[in-house]
Amino acid sequence: MSPRRAAVLREGGGDQSLREHLIATAERLIAERGTAGLTVRAIAREAQVADGVLYNHFADKEELLALALHAHVRTVERRLGEPPRRAGEGTVEANLRAYVAYGLAVHIAILPAFAGLVHQPGVFIRFNELPNPMAEGRGLRADLAGYLRAERELGRLAPGASAEAAATMIIGACHELVLPGVFSGSPITLEQIPDGFIDELVTTITCGIRAAHGS
Repeated sequence: MSPRRAAVLREGGGDQSLREHLIATAERLIAERGTAGLTVRAIAREAQVADGVLYNHFADKEELLALALHAHVRTVERRLGEPPRRAGEGTVEANLRAYVAYGLAVHIAILPAFAGLVHQPGVFIRFNELPNPMAEGRGLRADLAGYLRAERELGRLAPGASAEAAATMIIGACHELVLPGVFSGSPITLEQIPDGFIDELVTTITCGIRAAHGS
């Protein structure tokens, strides 16, 4: 361990390795400032190490940012708690409303960080090589689809209902509501979610759009 590394870790680093310290530092900067324009120099300065130290522990900047972004998503998930997915409890409609609210909160919290990397495809390649950071590795869409399949097996959804299609529509709706504001520079907040959005989405998913028989 170099003297500089030892000094950094003594100052609040606990049992962290220098690699972990650098990831945690980059994660903190992502949470505070976003990813747009985040440089190796800024990360090194915040971590109190020389710029070149990062390349002793990571293949490149993209690897460090991907790991920090992954940690950021995990932190958001821990803060928000796990999504509701206990089949057979409550009503399907209430559970889906809770899940949509959760999905919106997640997307509002994490999409700005991803949008800031739109011109750095190498980071996304590295990120996609890592385990999915959400829902114990399943990801939101697969997690929701699993819940819906369980409800279908319990007879609370139509036998022919596609859990995968419904989950894709719900997660896609979350993206559609949040992404435009992110790319326009005016990210939406939870308070700005349109009145009735969650209820109308859940009603459409559960009831469909086909006219009632005989109407």
